[in-house]
Amino acid sequence: MNSQVPDAEPPRSVLARGLSLLDAFGSADTELNLTELSARTGLPKPTAHRLLGELVRWGGVERTASGYRLSMRLFVLGQRAPRPRGLREAALPFLEDLYEATHENIHLAVLDGTDTLFLEKVSGRRSMPIVSRVGGRLPAYCTATGKLFLALGPADRLERVLTAGLVHYTPHTIVMPGLLQRELARTADRGYAVNREESEAGVSAVAAPILDHRRRVIAAISITGNVCRLDLDRLAPAVRTAALALSRELARERVNGSLLPQLRPVHDPASPDA
Repeated sequence: MNSQVPDAEPPRSVLARGLSLLDAFGSADTELNLTELSARTGLPKPTAHRLLGELVRWGGVERTASGYRLSMRLFVLGQRAPRPRGLREAALPFLEDLYEATHENIHLAVLDGTDTLFLEKVSGRRSMPIVSRVGGRLPAYCTATGKLFLALGPADRLERVLTAGLVHYTPHTIVMPGLLQRELARTADRGYAVNREESEAGVSAVAAPILDHRRRVIAAISITGNVCRLDLDRLAPAVRTAALALSRELARERVNGSLLPQLRPVHDPASPDA
């Protein structure tokens, strides 16, 4: 996630400073003003203002009545990125089937550092409105998809999360390391993960892992909705079946050479393939 606190030293190159302004926008930010962008990047206001002008002229940022927002040009560029497209396209039929069966929010996520990053989301009018969006991220320790990456991944991945600290997002967020470790052990034993109002009040989720041909977790699928409406244990077999079917599909496509290579969690230095 993007932090409200800037790094100890702002980036020095012009390119790095411009990119830091783009990266300052968090998953829940619709727009930010100059003061917020300066605080998040550590850039002086005059420097931030000048670089934002350049970004506006390039088309990556748009001015609003009260600040700045990211533009559609960045979305278009993001769609050209080849790495997640193979996974997203292969997963979409399975996500749509889960949506038709549940009419809840269906997510496809990968690991990005210590966060879960949402690559795809399928929802509709009957789905509960929630904060997640494509391209958004949440801490792995308080999401169903993220718990899978921690429970089924290398031990130093969890160590990095614990070292960074566990923060309350709701009263139900697990912030005691021992309790989180026990929760992850249960996740590994049963083969699926649950989130009971840990990242957003009133919202629960159940997720299952997508495995590569070596049985390593490369992504996860989740069903997310109203805590009063979702029976997580009853929905677990459905999401596990979809994840298993997608895992088999990815393995077949890899053998046939029709799937883009390197389908593994992005930006994870602890990955054995990193």
